[in-house]
Amino acid sequence: MAEDHQLAAVQSAAEQLALLAGTPPRVIPEPGAIRIETEVTLRLADHWPQVLEVLNQGRDFGLTLTHTGQIAWLRIPRETGTHP
Repeated sequence: MAEDHQLAAVQSAAEQLALLAGTPPRVIPEPGAIRIETEVTLRLADHWPQVLEVLNQGRDFGLTLTHTGQIAWLRIPRETGTHP
């Protein structure tokens, strides 16, 4: 059940970023989390308040400067299904 919640959160964030950016984001499995990232383009920057709302759905998020531009990313933790 926890995996279903995580999958839904990843799909929702990826779909929202795709609509805002005009291109699908990269979905990258990491140990303990799923990372979603997209290039920061002029189109994405034009929708920055909405982009921040999507990024804020992650446990953490940020911008990374690369040699080709900027990447906006968020990380959604993998849920184990056990809660204290």
